Amino acid sequence: MPPIRALESAALRLITESEEASSAARISGRGIKSSSSSLSASVIQERGSKQAMALKEHLGYLASRITNLSKCLKVLHSGLPNKNAFKTLIAAEYSGVEVQVVKNFQMGVSNKTPEFLKMNPIGKVPVLETPEGPVFESNAIARYAFQDNVKLSKVQSPLSFFLSTSNSSHINASRFMFTEELAISSLKRGLEALSTHLASKTYLVGHTVTLADIITGCNLYNGFTRILTKSFTSEFPHVERYFWTIVNQPTFRKIIGEVKQAESIPAVPSSKPAARPKETKKEEPKPKVEETAAKPKEAKKEAKKEEPKPKVEETFEEEEAPKPKLKNPLDLLPPSKMILDEWKRLYSNTKSNFHEVAIKGFWNMYDPEGYSLWFCDYKYNDENTVSFVTLNKVSGFLQRMDLVRKYAFGKMLVIGSDPPYKVKGLWLFRGKEVPQFVIDECYDIELYEWTKVNTDDEVQRERVNAMIEDLEPFEGEALLDAKCFK
Repeated sequence: MPPIRALESAALRLITESEEASSAARISGRGIKSSSSSLSASVIQERGSKQAMALKEHLGYLASRITNLSKCLKVLHSGLPNKNAFKTLIAAEYSGVEVQVVKNFQMGVSNKTPEFLKMNPIGKVPVLETPEGPVFESNAIARYAFQDNVKLSKVQSPLSFFLSTSNSSHINASRFMFTEELAISSLKRGLEALSTHLASKTYLVGHTVTLADIITGCNLYNGFTRILTKSFTSEFPHVERYFWTIVNQPTFRKIIGEVKQAESIPAVPSSKPAARPKETKKEEPKPKVEETAAKPKEAKKEAKKEEPKPKVEETFEEEEAPKPKLKNPLDLLPPSKMILDEWKRLYSNTKSNFHEVAIKGFWNMYDPEGYSLWFCDYKYNDENTVSFVTLNKVSGFLQRMDLVRKYAFGKMLVIGSDPPYKVKGLWLFRGKEVPQFVIDECYDIELYEWTKVNTDDEVQRERVNAMIEDLEPFEGEALLDAKCFK
């Protein structure tokens, strides 16, 4: 029976029961009135109070049934398994809200019906049907299902933060239009941010599961079960530990069952039609001498008909030429006389007399028309009070800069023998500005003050030399560490 019909039927039953209770009360009242002459006033009052109390309790029971019925009337329109549906079902399970899942839901069919489009004109899944009206978008549905749980008030900030970085379905695809490496780099950036947040935490907020953990765990579910193999996720141990902690919670396991990590990355299916296999010519039995002599003309005609067949097959098997990938904007710049890989090899292979060989070699190669040099200074050095935390911060920054490795060379120095430590860097970029796609993708960029090097200034050139060479002391202070990006 459809949910709305079920509510109507139940409501009719409740009304009938209520009317029966009222009739009973009226009959009892008349009985009390008719016999009032023979009963004392106190007895009449006592009986009336009992009847009123019984009616009050019955009406309270009816009200609770109506409330429970309204709570049950939450229907989730989605197929299973579906990570976005899991968010709602797990949140509802934690909150004690009953949610029914539509049976036999077919994606591409059920969500195209007029009834579904009336609830969500866009046709997106899932949709939660409620007495107050439909709710769509998975995170909004999860919030709705969790709305009576006091934990919700504690999760808005981390929830909004991580949803903007980890949910692959919400990543701005236009930022990945140049190379596949950009997509991988952005995924690593999101996981690195989460790993950093979880370094000293079991859950995103507090000491128990919140709505933030429900949504984040479900967002990670598809990745871990489909494409993120152990060799990839091992780079983010805090994320690994967090994910397995979340999905092994009893409430999670009740909804999603046992979770197994992907063992290999599935091949991307080709959108091109499969080529028809070449037909092998069957060897025909040699005709007898008599038949050959009798039908020479027919044999020639058949041979002529078979000649064009190979041409038809060749035409069919020709595949559409693959469309060229859109190039990175830096690849469209005019050619430069500086070959970045040659400089990186010179830097790596120079083991002695570094200043005379590598430093002079750099300035001989440097092309101010094709490349630019930049100093970067961390804006919040007063926060760098713990040495290993500061070093990890720099390592994370270099990891997130991986998307520009083909077009850049960098040196990052951690300066000082005592806290707070200073973080300064030197970067060589292709082009005359810091690449825009790096600014868009690497959030660490805004944590540094960027100053373009004036290579005509001898003082600035000497500072560049000192940073490339890891010269110590640097600007009068000891070096705690020096890291190279190449």
